[in-house]
Amino acid sequence: MQVLPLADRYGRVATDLRVSLTDRCNLRCSYCMPPEGLDWMPTEQVLTDDEVVRLVLVATERLGVQEVRFTGGEPLVRRGLVDIVGRVHAAAPEVEMSITTNALGLARTAGALAEAGLARVNVSLDSVRRETFHEITRRDRLEDVVAGLAAAEAAGLGPVKVNAVLLRGQNDDQACELLRWCVERGYELRFIEQMPLDAQHGWSREGMITADEILTGLQAEFALTPASEPRGSAPAELFTVDGGPATVGVIASVTRPFCGDCDRVRLTADGQVRNCLFARSESDLRAALRGGASDEEIAQRWVVAMHGKAAGHGIDDPTFLQPDRPMSAIGG
Repeated sequence: MQVLPLADRYGRVATDLRVSLTDRCNLRCSYCMPPEGLDWMPTEQVLTDDEVVRLVLVATERLGVQEVRFTGGEPLVRRGLVDIVGRVHAAAPEVEMSITTNALGLARTAGALAEAGLARVNVSLDSVRRETFHEITRRDRLEDVVAGLAAAEAAGLGPVKVNAVLLRGQNDDQACELLRWCVERGYELRFIEQMPLDAQHGWSREGMITADEILTGLQAEFALTPASEPRGSAPAELFTVDGGPATVGVIASVTRPFCGDCDRVRLTADGQVRNCLFARSESDLRAALRGGASDEEIAQRWVVAMHGKAAGHGIDDPTFLQPDRPMSAIGG
């Protein structure tokens, strides 16, 4: 079978697929959605388990995708998650699969996911203080997240990575505390600059905590040294903590964009290809899938969708417009 690389006009080739399984979430993080939540996609618009598996296998078998990360919304609320992971692993055991999750319910499912073929987890956690966690997520569920992290490690879903967003006036004074907590438990922490992907369109450059601010705050307590290993296409710039072996990463999507090395492509829960997180256009695979298209035809459509990828996300451009879809509907 001929492999058609997902290449764009700038020489980048996508080998990392992010698959959103749902736009629904059981938290209400203030930088993502309003307290009342959003109008979720109707069930009939969301890809079925069979459709998700088919598209993932088209990507891995025909398009050279080597890594698949299931996202949301919150992927653990997708009832078919374990079955999807198991079916993909059975057909393509060489493909590394992971999930990005808020870890609610992970304590119950980590073992089953590992047995199905999941390799690791990325857990979103912005504070280890119960009150701050409650304020940001609007849910009093910190203990469940902590239990989920421990269950993931016990199930062998490691290295366990933690993603954190610092918000001015809420948790920007807790960076050192969060890093210390993760280092003590062997979790790999990544700070992510807040991106313009909130449903409320309330993001502002002035309000965002920058990578420089994050690093300055951490260096008040820790000795950080740039990691020696090449970064490659990884979004995080890594630093060893107090001589290692622990590391901390900073994903500076806004102030230090890494678009030139991007190797990612995204599939939304309703079957749309997004060749960039900040793209304002999509390519519909669901219609082709449900219209009887062959795997080869779907692959060709996907190749065309990737070819039009822009050189960069353009956040620094005065004409930049935030995507219509919020992060929960795109997938991370």
